[in-house]
Amino acid sequence: MQKQSVTVVAPAKLNLALDVKGLLPNGYHDLDMVMQAITLHEKLTLRRSMGLTLHMPGSFVPVNDKNTAIKAALAFFYYTGLLAGVDITIRKVVPVRAGMAGGSADAAGVLVGLNELYGAQLSMSELCALGATIGADVPFALMGGTCRVQGVGDFIKPLPPCPPCWLVVVMPSVGISTPEAFKRYDQLGSAHHPDCQRQEEAIRAGDMAGLCAAAGNALEDCSAAAETPAIRRLLDENGALASLMTGSGAAVFGIFGSEAAAQAACAALKPHYQKIYLATPDRGGARVLPPRPPHKKRPLPVKAGQK
Repeated sequence: MQKQSVTVVAPAKLNLALDVKGLLPNGYHDLDMVMQAITLHEKLTLRRSMGLTLHMPGSFVPVNDKNTAIKAALAFFYYTGLLAGVDITIRKVVPVRAGMAGGSADAAGVLVGLNELYGAQLSMSELCALGATIGADVPFALMGGTCRVQGVGDFIKPLPPCPPCWLVVVMPSVGISTPEAFKRYDQLGSAHHPDCQRQEEAIRAGDMAGLCAAAGNALEDCSAAAETPAIRRLLDENGALASLMTGSGAAVFGIFGSEAAAQAACAALKPHYQKIYLATPDRGGARVLPPRPPHKKRPLPVKAGQK
């Protein structure tokens, strides 16, 4: 029996480290990063349709042909040659212009969902190749877990799971445009270049102290995110083992060794910032949820005197 709908969860990401190594011949920045999927998920529902529609209730993200979810659906149908369509509903929870790859997670969720919905049986390599045509972070959003990512996001090396920790993510009042962030980097440069190789070695050794010591973001100093230093200071004052901006910004996060410490930090930051998220590392990427078992009706109770 053909599936009529599927539900997908797609994790956001954080950069445990981000360095800019230079410029590639094609003009893109050569990056070296350690990326981590987290348990802050976009949730997508995909239903069979003869058209292509996208609904994002409660979100201000434009619903047009520039949306990554639409791009992913078009790329999937073009590649597979399927004469079909899909109705997509996305419940967005990942903040936009945050450096957390919410749009890439949406694209990854659509690719994984369509692959399941229509039984296309595309391999992870094929899905990642399709994803790379949509955005640099989409292949990682498909793979998830903990990865060393280099180039423009096209070289991905899976790593062992990040040591257990809790992550407090704070979104400032103003987001950051990725192209503008890199433009400022080209103008100003950065004195801070984290050691991604050292962080990879720490992850392989299960060394949380080493992971935190190697954490950093070369884009942070030139991001023009005025609230970053204040957020980091509050996170550090409330027990963060490390704090840094993720991606090109503007979200900032702290790494905590216990849930109690992370919860206390959330409480301390709530009077100052509206969007605060508590998460843990996620070992997977975008994935289809198993169908819910059918609800069994309970038999009506037999009243006294009835048989």
